[in-house]
Order: sequence, then structure tokens, then C-alpha cells
Amino acid sequence: MAKVELKQPVVKEIAEKIDGAQSLVLVDHRGLTVAQDTELRKQLRAEGVSYKVYKNTMMHLAFKGTQYEELMQYLEGPSALAVSKDDATAPARVLVNFAKTADKLEIKGGVVEGALYDAAALMEVAKIPSRNELLSKLLGSIQSPITNFARVMNQLAEKGGAGAAAAEAPAAEAEAPAAEEAAPEA
Repeated sequence: MAKVELKQPVVKEIAEKIDGAQSLVLVDHRGLTVAQDTELRKQLRAEGVSYKVYKNTMMHLAFKGTQYEELMQYLEGPSALAVSKDDATAPARVLVNFAKTADKLEIKGGVVEGALYDAAALMEVAKIPSRNELLSKLLGSIQSPITNFARVMNQLAEKGGAGAAAAEAPAAEAEAPAAEEAAPEA
């Protein structure tokens, strides 16, 4: 079997992973212990991120002619590829947070939603909360005024306050003119 035939399945695997991806991040994983690597993979899996070490030549062939072609400049030395199809900030967020405790992990660069970022820019991307966090904050801000309104209405109902007094006042005013009209007839 020729070397090219052996490479094609790997290149095809990479091409399938990056097809439709929200983000890709390349890292240099040299120097990580087995325990650190296992923990990193666990954290990435929890966020729905695919992570695998590939040969640079294989990634080079897979990136060629795609929107990720700009990443080829970072394919120097050992490289691992983190890919997310759902959350655009997840690979950067997990890898940057993990790199704080594992100083051997070096972020090379990445593509997030079609834009190329270097390591410093990925540090900023990592600060963006996940999609789920942003949605929960949005729902919380939408729900807060409604909850406060319901709480005020409940307190008024418990006191029998403004709602009961306002209902009695128009009824008393309606009865007073009717009594005055009846009096002159008598």
C-alpha cells in the first residue's frame, strides 16, 4: 500500500471534523503529564469539544482549500486540534483555563466563526461566557421584571390594599348619585 493511501483516511477524518465547525484551536501539548492530558481531555469532552493529536502534514492537507487554510502558519512542532461544532468559545475557554494550571500547554492559534486569532486574541475569546451562560443571563434579565411585578401584586392582594380600596371607592361613588336622584322625587 502506498503512503498516500495510508494518509487519505486520516486527512478525511480531519476534514469531516472541521466541516461545519464553529471553532478550531491548535495547541502544543508537549510536556503535559498523562494525568494532565487525561484531565484536559475530560474537560474538553464535557464541553462537547473534540480533541486529538494529528501530524502537521495531515492537518496541512485537510486545511488546504478550506476557510481554515490560514491555520497552516501555526503547524510547527507537535500539534493537537480542538474542534467545536456547537459552542464557538468552548475550545478557547477550556484550553486557556487549563493552561493557567498546566504551564506546558501552549496555545498556538485558532479560527473562531471564520476569523483567525493568534494566542493572545484567543485569551480574550476565552473570556466570553458559553452560549448556555449567556442564555441563562438573558432569561434571568427578562424574568426579573415579571417576577418583581408578580411579587408586588401578591403583596397587595395579601394586604387587601390598593386593589380592594380602589374597587370599593367607585362603587360608593356610583351609589351616591343614585340616592340623590331618588331624594327629589319624594
